[in-house]
Amino acid sequence: MPERRGILALESGATFEGTLFAAPLHGSTHGEVVFNTCMSGYQEVITDPSYAGQVVVMTYPLIGNYGCRDDTAESYRVHCRALVVRELSADVGHVRAERSLEEELSRFGITGLTGVDTRALTRHLRDHGTLRGVIGAADATTAELVAAARTAPFVTDEALVAEVSLTQPWERFTERLDPALERGLEVAGRMDAYAGTRVVVVDYGVKRNQLRALSSRGVDVIVVRQDARLADVMRHEPHGVVLSNGPGDPSRLPHAVELCRDLLERRVPLLGICLGHQILGQAAGASTSRLKFGHHGGNHPVRDGESGSVYVTSQNHEFQVDAASLPADSGWYVSERNLNDDSVEGLRHRTLPAFSVQYHPEGAPGPQDRAGVFDEVGADELIELAAQDRVDVADLELGAMVGDQA
Repeated sequence: MPERRGILALESGATFEGTLFAAPLHGSTHGEVVFNTCMSGYQEVITDPSYAGQVVVMTYPLIGNYGCRDDTAESYRVHCRALVVRELSADVGHVRAERSLEEELSRFGITGLTGVDTRALTRHLRDHGTLRGVIGAADATTAELVAAARTAPFVTDEALVAEVSLTQPWERFTERLDPALERGLEVAGRMDAYAGTRVVVVDYGVKRNQLRALSSRGVDVIVVRQDARLADVMRHEPHGVVLSNGPGDPSRLPHAVELCRDLLERRVPLLGICLGHQILGQAAGASTSRLKFGHHGGNHPVRDGESGSVYVTSQNHEFQVDAASLPADSGWYVSERNLNDDSVEGLRHRTLPAFSVQYHPEGAPGPQDRAGVFDEVGADELIELAAQDRVDVADLELGAMVGDQA
């Protein structure tokens, strides 16, 4: 097959040439261009729903050498708009590989671009911030492609959460972590302690390893859609609720903020992860804003303000909770900070059983330094804190609330 040349054009006017691979390019494809610093885990990256609407640039130069397989996917499909790499491996050298990276992208109609100077591209994005970009065939003029990049939608303009969330709720999730990871994290030994604990996960673009991390601890995991209302959550009588990660701008999700406030009022133990952290921040009265080029990768240092410990974390987000906007008399405080830019990495409440983290405690890909976050979701002390003021499900007048939604 003849080589197909392609061009990535950015709204800044910069262009980067390479060779197209995977799915055929019909016209062009657009997205916000971000870079990821993970040295491995490319399948987890491209199947992370948080990358919906984005063109992902891998900074590690050799990508694709160990292939892809179903049990390492973080969702049911590839979600990024396109993948840009320095060198696509011609060989797949892993005994458990089920298909190549090129085949994985092709399955879902996603185009890749290889042979790109990703070091220069990454430096350009660091200088200019996240930029809209268009990938087109080399026979298109660069002026046309740059013009198309400048008119492409921002992620703030797209309803990405609705695009990636489940169309039907999962009544129960039973997959568990890889056995080797379970042993390393010593999570299986906690199954008796958490037996009978029900956790409802609101799916704003949830990664499977978050669900696996809970299931491996013996927690009953129930997943509901991103448009769930209080009645949809409380009918499961949860001991705790997780607001998951997801793509895009949290300010587009007022219904999610309303749900979070309702849960806080009823003292339901609550954990927000990534986008869920930003939703909780807004429910607490804080504002959110966009970072210059986001945090994407597996090497982000975070300091716990209470213990002083520093953790290396996996991250993938474009937005942050603004620390200065957190109401002083709300009971909320910043519990963790990013050591690179001092952005907010965690929130906690002084009396409510609720907290959040901006990073991904499940890793996948990335370090497992903060995997213990999941132990707090069903922790006895949080459940006991909530129990004293918890409203009985029957008192919520579920019938009337469901009627209101119709």
